[in-house]
Amino acid sequence: MNQNFSSELKTQVKKSLQKSQIMNTHKSFKSFLTLILAPFIFTLSACGSDSNSTENNSNNSTKPVSRNTATIVKTRGQLVCGVSGELPGFSFVGTDGNYSGIDVDVCRAVAAAVFDDPNAVEFRNLNSKERFTALQTGEVDLLSRNTSWTLSRDTSVGLDFAPVVFYDGQGMMVNKNSGIKSLKDLQGKAICTQTGTTTEQNLADQMRKRNITYKSVVFEDVNVTFATYAEGRCEGITADRSALVSRRTTLPKPDDHIILDELLSSEPLAPAVAKGDPQWRDTVKWTVYALIKAEELGINSQNIAQFANSNDPEIKRFLGTEGNLGEGLGLSNDFAARIVKHVGNYGEIYDRNLGKQTQLNLPRNQNQLSTNGGLLYSPPFR
Repeated sequence: MNQNFSSELKTQVKKSLQKSQIMNTHKSFKSFLTLILAPFIFTLSACGSDSNSTENNSNNSTKPVSRNTATIVKTRGQLVCGVSGELPGFSFVGTDGNYSGIDVDVCRAVAAAVFDDPNAVEFRNLNSKERFTALQTGEVDLLSRNTSWTLSRDTSVGLDFAPVVFYDGQGMMVNKNSGIKSLKDLQGKAICTQTGTTTEQNLADQMRKRNITYKSVVFEDVNVTFATYAEGRCEGITADRSALVSRRTTLPKPDDHIILDELLSSEPLAPAVAKGDPQWRDTVKWTVYALIKAEELGINSQNIAQFANSNDPEIKRFLGTEGNLGEGLGLSNDFAARIVKHVGNYGEIYDRNLGKQTQLNLPRNQNQLSTNGGLLYSPPFR
């Protein structure tokens, strides 16, 4: 991970705040007032209202797409991948324009499988509100943007999810000097959250279940959301725990903030494609499985050449030196070898973006292979 990402993200936050303080000619006056007066107009009692997240009220069509994304991508000569671009460790663009993160590496892995070139990718930064529309309309071919896999997104939003690439959970961050030790201590207090996400609904559900009233301070822009918390206008901020850990590193005094032990939800984060395109869905799905299977087999970007003459039938099928598994996906039979050679296996991706050698230092926990007590495993390559 770029060691300068903290200062780079602070620059992005500053720019977002400057934008939020000026009337944008492309937005209505109502939207302007909504942002400026957020602490007042978004003050809601969680016990007396339902969450109305953007995706639940969306007019997005559930009709399956009729395009052949694989053909479109190959004809274009590059993959267009929707990411956040603002979350270190997952997808973050530095001042030099280079992208990094586990979500970014998933995009690069798909490009490696299709083109034998991990750089044949155009990244599009998408906020939480516009990400699904961008996928459905074909603006992006793949959404790899710390997105939770849920039933409604599988159905009413019209997404097909690939395997989970990060098992997460929603948490709450507070100032360690606030005296807040648990969710019940947030009674009557302001909590910052981002609209158009499962986070908003999960917060409402959990606080209502506990009969805790609170003031919801909601923003569309993630940078403004965290900047508002940093300014002390919210006693707490909720997001996926990984996002809280990532964003905490960018606060003026990171050590002044703690993440509560309580989890508000389980959040399986996975890439997604538009529903109704089975070949493309399978391409993305087996790309993710290839990352996991490579780690299971002990194959990584540094030692893959040593397996070229392996007599193990499973390894031969995986690397494409035997059989024709790639043809069924419309790919070269050595597509998995391409992925590992250019991007690495899942463990390599995790370590360089989130592991102990990074500023985030996130333990793998449930993101370990199943053989190590985690939840990750791949179906057979046969």
